[in-house]
Amino acid sequence: MTALAAGGLAASDPIVNTTVFALFVAITLYVVYRAGSRSSSTSDYYAASSAFTGRQNGIALSGDFLSAASFLGIAGAIAVHGYDGFLYSIGFLVAWLVDLLLIAELTRNTGRFTMGDVISFRMNPRPVRAAAATSTLVISFFYMLAQMAGAGGLVALLLDIHTRLGQALIIGVVGLVMVLYVLVGGMKGTTWVQIIKAGVLMLAVVLIAVFLFGKYGFSFSNLLSAATEKSPLGERLLEPGGSYGKDGTTKLDFVSLALALVLGLSSLPHLLMRFYTVPNSLEARRSVVWATVCMLIFYGCTLVIGFGAAALVGADEIKNAPGGENSAAPLLALHIGGTLLLGVIAAVAFATILAVVAGLTITASASFAHDVYANIFKRGKAEPADEVRVARLTAIVVGVLAIAGGVLANGQNVAFLVALAFAVAASANLSTLLYSLFWKRFNTTGTLWGMYGGLIACLLLVLFSPVVSGAPDAIFKSLDFAWFPLKNPGLVSIPFSFLCGFVGTLVGRPKADAEKQAEMEVRSMTGIGG
Repeated sequence: MTALAAGGLAASDPIVNTTVFALFVAITLYVVYRAGSRSSSTSDYYAASSAFTGRQNGIALSGDFLSAASFLGIAGAIAVHGYDGFLYSIGFLVAWLVDLLLIAELTRNTGRFTMGDVISFRMNPRPVRAAAATSTLVISFFYMLAQMAGAGGLVALLLDIHTRLGQALIIGVVGLVMVLYVLVGGMKGTTWVQIIKAGVLMLAVVLIAVFLFGKYGFSFSNLLSAATEKSPLGERLLEPGGSYGKDGTTKLDFVSLALALVLGLSSLPHLLMRFYTVPNSLEARRSVVWATVCMLIFYGCTLVIGFGAAALVGADEIKNAPGGENSAAPLLALHIGGTLLLGVIAAVAFATILAVVAGLTITASASFAHDVYANIFKRGKAEPADEVRVARLTAIVVGVLAIAGGVLANGQNVAFLVALAFAVAASANLSTLLYSLFWKRFNTTGTLWGMYGGLIACLLLVLFSPVVSGAPDAIFKSLDFAWFPLKNPGLVSIPFSFLCGFVGTLVGRPKADAEKQAEMEVRSMTGIGG
């Protein structure tokens, strides 16, 4: 098996991998076509006419959230770094509790289709919707960039294609299928893709985890012992500090990353939009509960898979394989199940990318069509058929930009792009959402200061951080213009966003429409009038 590290997954069969993936795409496209309505109503295209149950939407939420970084990245991080790798999973799980307690029900009661509906409810709608659309498009683009770039890396890893042209072609195929999902199915078809993908992903990780438990006598202690024996870290694999904690800066970096992960999830526009696919706030709460249960099972299985990869594959072979840490789960599949299981894992990985980028695409297109075109350009008087047509055209443009960006970013730091999306979401959106829902005095000035202040601060801090320059693993290794020491800006940019919203509210004119504020409070708490 050592040849795997030197020559890629040479024992795999690209034809098998491609066939399994193509079969998945064909089945899901058929489902999307059958499920997708040809209706031109905005409610059907954006929110599937709120026809999904809490259970269905919760499974779809987990499918929308679990990206390639969750499936491949966390398993690899656990295999190589041990304890510190699992900290990502803890952050994601806690984030769903924040979503359940503070965001899900109130957002469902207050909005109709997008996040802009919520924060513009009692504000001057045109500038606030413009800010919301800007934030949504920036977050969606960076998140999609990570997924599309990840597609290129997975090609080299799973299909044994190493040329830039070959990887670019695969990125183009992924983007094309993504746009087809959105154009043909709208939110209804995209939701069924998320549900199918979540089911396949959960089945794959559970079966692999059960196999690993069986191999070690259904004893987690035996599995951990085998992992520590093969890992260069030894017993330190099970202790904190394998990746973070080396000095004060890395400790702060972890706190900053954890803050972004925990608070960013509840502010991601493509997840917020999913709450409008259920009929009421009760089903919205059930959605989060079901999503949390799915996450708990998934991350519990990735813990087993990560330590199983450390025990059976070894950290050295993982780090030397194409894709580095991301190769842990595929290498483990090849070790225990051969080419066929690797083909299944390849299909699951690509399905993960397809489902996530489809959800991001429909969110970005809905935000532009609903917030910008219908409510800014047309001042709320757009015809539903015209709005849906603009959304579909926007989906095509977003798909082309995502393909181009994925080709350019192929080989770059994908984990940085994902973390940036979470940090931007928490910095730009969370303060305005919470202030809008819970602070009566909050006004339009505070909204704009909070959103733009957090967004600009986050992007500037990342630009001048070691992630971009001044570090061995920076994007621009030959340059050094970094002055911000942390790789994730959340520790600074998130509180700065709250401060900007607070100060902007004090210096801006008080909101005069007390009736609108009272209506929003009653609607958010009770759902009456929604």
